[in-house]
Amino acid sequence: MMKNQADLLKADERIDQLYSNDVRLIQSPSCFAFSLDAVLLADFVRPNRRRQLRIVDLCAGNAAVGLFLHNKLGGQFTEVELQTRIADMARRSIALNGLTDRYRVLNLDIADVFSAIPKDSADIVLCNPPYFPVTEKSQKNPNQYLAIARHELKTNLAMVAQQMSGLLKMNGHGYLVHRPDRLTEILTVLQQQRLVPKRLRFIYPKPGRDANMVLIEAIKDGKPGGLKVVPPLIVNDEAGNYRPEVRKLLYGKD
Repeated sequence: MMKNQADLLKADERIDQLYSNDVRLIQSPSCFAFSLDAVLLADFVRPNRRRQLRIVDLCAGNAAVGLFLHNKLGGQFTEVELQTRIADMARRSIALNGLTDRYRVLNLDIADVFSAIPKDSADIVLCNPPYFPVTEKSQKNPNQYLAIARHELKTNLAMVAQQMSGLLKMNGHGYLVHRPDRLTEILTVLQQQRLVPKRLRFIYPKPGRDANMVLIEAIKDGKPGGLKVVPPLIVNDEAGNYRPEVRKLLYGKD
């Protein structure tokens, strides 16, 4: 049963909706709001409605990716989020959508995930991780919530791959969205952790522009080779308007 909106909102928060699958999310402009990468990652996941599925969403934020999948995947979701305020938003977003029977939130560093979830127990692991490595020249957002979400301040690609692999059963599926400029590193790190890349999709902001996102599906202990690069997605037309496929993902209509 969906909870009353007013009872779940705190100061400096709003409720946004992904109309295509009727999900409402509690967001705050000062600390966290989902973006298109979360919608695209959820769309990239293959449907599987088995009731016994165990799904883990690492770096879960306000549970956007997981909630977007509530009709596409069966089974139980575990949302793992380090930042306490954002994990609390995730819990309330789950309640807002009446999904507390299928979702739980762990306010936990993904480095400690095995203290709460057994190894080799997940069928699917999702992650929309921080994209940017931290260097001396890094320009980090002064907002600590956003800095942690975008920069590898509290975790990094190697940790994400290690924990994804550790959680997955043999032949379990891992899904990741990341930056194409790190693709060589990503593919190497995944394979070092027994995650065999099987499907890639490049996302382009506009026609004629370089890709700015890549979606990756990997299988734990999958057979070597067989990588498919599926057709690309171009987000906006030349005028900067969403193209039909993206409008359908966001609004449920072309």
